[in-house]
Amino acid sequence: MKTLTIREEVYEKLVKLKKEGESFSDLLERILEERRPSLRDFAGILKDSEWLDELDKEILESRRSIKVRGSSQCSS
Repeated sequence: MKTLTIREEVYEKLVKLKKEGESFSDLLERILEERRPSLRDFAGILKDSEWLDELDKEILESRRSIKVRGSSQCSS
């Protein structure tokens, strides 16, 4: 068991979030679990993004402008 000191305004916010019959420990555990994002949460997030389309175009243009080393014929 540990004792925490928090500001009054933070306590009031926690009280509002607390469900009936839920302890503050249960509340904090629930909040921490809800706030832990997984990499899967972000999968496909930019799928229909205009920003991603623009990025793809810029990458393709950059690749076209790069001269590939060794692409010209060299005599040995």
